[in-house]
Amino acid sequence: MNIPLMGTLICLSVIVCPLMYFFLGPALDANQLHTLKIIGIIAACSAAYCFIVGEITGNNSQMDKLWSILPIAYTWIIAARGGMATRLVVMAVLATLWGMRLTFNFARKGAYRLKFWEGNEDYRWSIVRSGPAFRKRWAWMLFDLLFISIYQNALILMTTFPALVSMNSTVPFGWVDCLAAVLMLGFIIYETIADEQQWAFQTRKWAMIGSGQKLEELPAPYNRGFNTVGLWSRSRHPNYFAEQSIWVSFYIFSIGAGTGVINWSVIGALLLIVLFQGSSALAEEISSGKYPEFERYRTKVNRFFPGRKYC
Repeated sequence: MNIPLMGTLICLSVIVCPLMYFFLGPALDANQLHTLKIIGIIAACSAAYCFIVGEITGNNSQMDKLWSILPIAYTWIIAARGGMATRLVVMAVLATLWGMRLTFNFARKGAYRLKFWEGNEDYRWSIVRSGPAFRKRWAWMLFDLLFISIYQNALILMTTFPALVSMNSTVPFGWVDCLAAVLMLGFIIYETIADEQQWAFQTRKWAMIGSGQKLEELPAPYNRGFNTVGLWSRSRHPNYFAEQSIWVSFYIFSIGAGTGVINWSVIGALLLIVLFQGSSALAEEISSGKYPEFERYRTKVNRFFPGRKYC
């Protein structure tokens, strides 16, 4: 985990977000400000929950479990307070489809339990915790508070800002909105395919390993240890590519609402793109340490955008 990058992200967010609001309009009216207060309180409560429960249980995937749920709540609150305008309802429906898909994908990995604070933790957190930067307990607690709990809750809130700025729009639902909807739905489907391919690959690989076979004895392509088939043969992170594209598409709705090509609600999508630079780097650092062929794969295949096929 690139700790300096995470610190830079937090500092930039604190400085850039207010500046973008004041210089890249539009200003929020009373109803929008009150709506922001409502969803902001939810985000603050979520951050407090994630930190307290994460520290008590030692499971730092509390925010991971809420990541796909909170935007659904935020967008429907915005839609309701915006009079259920067509654009807002379409945005909320698409956010709901996105959230349902992601929740299902995380649930089948054992992340959710009846006791919500239990469940399997994302394996990457244990690796990050064991790093030299967190040898002191207080250092991890600070990281948990500022980045995992506060920053990530703020970020997922900011990704829904295009809906917030569209609340008072008098511009009818038009072709720009249709374009945004088609793109977002398309990338949701793309991400679903990527996740299904990854799930099928890993399930089959671990089933063979569980039967007593060694990794190097498995048939190709399973003996590589990492997925290089389907969408994964042309992009090292097709799911990450789709996830970033989904929220860029969501931002396009604000353009359709008449707020201008560039407005401050883009901050969520931009920060998400920066975050995925760090997330993908961490995932690849782990894979490089486990699988000898991964370095060759990294030199042949694009990180996000689909390109030439790996062979």
